[in-house]
Amino acid sequence: MHASGMERPSCLSRSSKMNSYITNALSDFFFKYETPRQVLVRNRRVGVVCRLIQLGVLAYIIGWVFIYEKGYQSTDTAVSSVFTKMKGVGYTNVDGEERVWDMVDYVFPEQGDSSFVVMTNYIITKGQKMGKCPELTEPRYLCNSDSDCERGIIERTGHGHMTGKCVGNTTKTCEVVAWCPVEDDHAIPDPALLMSAENYTLFIKNSVTFPAYGVKRSNLVEGIDNQYIKSCVYDPTTSPLCPIFRLGDLVQLSGFNFATIAKVGGAIGIVIDWTCNLDYDQSECKPVYTFHGLYGNPNEIDMARASVGYNFRYAKHYMEDKQEKRTLLKVFGIRFDIIVRSVARKFDIIPTLTAIGSGVGIFGVATVVCDLILLYLLPKREFYNNMKFKVTETVEQCDNLRLGINTFIYYIPDVYAGPQVSANIILQHKEPLDEFSSEK
Repeated sequence: MHASGMERPSCLSRSSKMNSYITNALSDFFFKYETPRQVLVRNRRVGVVCRLIQLGVLAYIIGWVFIYEKGYQSTDTAVSSVFTKMKGVGYTNVDGEERVWDMVDYVFPEQGDSSFVVMTNYIITKGQKMGKCPELTEPRYLCNSDSDCERGIIERTGHGHMTGKCVGNTTKTCEVVAWCPVEDDHAIPDPALLMSAENYTLFIKNSVTFPAYGVKRSNLVEGIDNQYIKSCVYDPTTSPLCPIFRLGDLVQLSGFNFATIAKVGGAIGIVIDWTCNLDYDQSECKPVYTFHGLYGNPNEIDMARASVGYNFRYAKHYMEDKQEKRTLLKVFGIRFDIIVRSVARKFDIIPTLTAIGSGVGIFGVATVVCDLILLYLLPKREFYNNMKFKVTETVEQCDNLRLGINTFIYYIPDVYAGPQVSANIILQHKEPLDEFSSEK
């Protein structure tokens, strides 16, 4: 009982407390704003560490994200097509037989593909017809009797189907059913028969489309017309946009020696790079050509000597005296693979905001590092710990009323200056309620 004779108030009912809680929660959610409290610490070492980290983060955002990686732009890759055309005439004189080779003879497959082979050397076996003949005089094919030649066997590296007979006069070998006479490819012509291929020219026509931006470009850029194409030859310094390439220059720019690669063959990659910044005029979007030796030249670059060079076989069939015959060619050549690599960039607000937001988030690293230094490394870490964290006991509102305790919230004023340390500091001050200060 109070001195006034009134009874001591009881705790609010549970339903009243719930209604009051919900009302206060909604009111706080819509009409109040909370912000973290900042404790400013005056410490030179921590301040220097904080600023250095922030400068590092700022340099990363500006230098790497925005300048180098172009984080403020969106990207798109191109849909592309490549058309090629070879020109040039070769001449050979083998054993007194003269022959002229044009692009139909030395380009495989047909013209126009982005991956093709230019023949530079060959081994020819003429007049082959289906029949029975002895194998080559190599140790693996030698025999002394028919028992050494098992009938029906086909050697993996052989030329035909064994008949089971051992034939020959001085040197005996197994007889096979094959295209006769069998090919002997041990003597590779040196120098290459088609050294004139060094002066062949390759014309490349490339078109790209960036569908996200609706931009279409061709390697026949502004300033390249019919008159220019008739006289230009690609040169990385004087004519970097000319689409006509001399084969000897391609081999040299790829790091190979033409005489060596022409003998046994090899492979060269031609990369057309479209890296375009569409924030500028479309006319600035131009191709850049680079050349890469993929394999060849065993004595210079290529260390995979188990299978040197590049070669394949093909045959020309014909009828003679009502019998099918063929001319077999083992072709050594340079394989060209044209690869289009493309990326177009243009300003976009979404990646820009994303890059800025992620950069701002990384600034929090400075706060974390400084907090660790303050709380665990400095001599006054206990003092900084007390300033950063304030621990209070939670007292239910109903118990406060019963005990006659009033709860107020106070904030400690900022008395330090220096690096900012995040801290939520709420102190509860307890004092008796006036209406419960005297009891009967």
